[in-house]
Amino acid sequence: MNDSDNIKTDYEYSRDTYYDLINKGKQSLDLMIEVARESEHPRAFEVLATMIKNVSDVNDRLMDLNKKNKDINQKEPSNKPQAQIENQQNNIFLGSTAELQKLLQQTNAIDVTPKT
Repeated sequence: MNDSDNIKTDYEYSRDTYYDLINKGKQSLDLMIEVARESEHPRAFEVLATMIKNVSDVNDRLMDLNKKNKDINQKEPSNKPQAQIENQQNNIFLGSTAELQKLLQQTNAIDVTPKT
């Protein structure tokens, strides 16, 4: 196995693990909601709040995993040519206003009229 295969295998394993944790967390939340409702004990509600936070954290980790996988895949060299800039806006001139006026007064100044 090469590094690319290892990365893909690890990603899929981690993703499956996160899905499993999220599903078990949801089932546990449903049970804990019933326990908290039945007992009306403050500690039960505290545990429920902690469980909600934990399931939320696992969801965030799943999204981070996807972002990391995307970043890794983008860093791998590809044979695709890089995209060319078709439209460039918000150009900045770094100089004085006098230099800008001289540039604009030149006969070979760039035409800045928008194309329609």
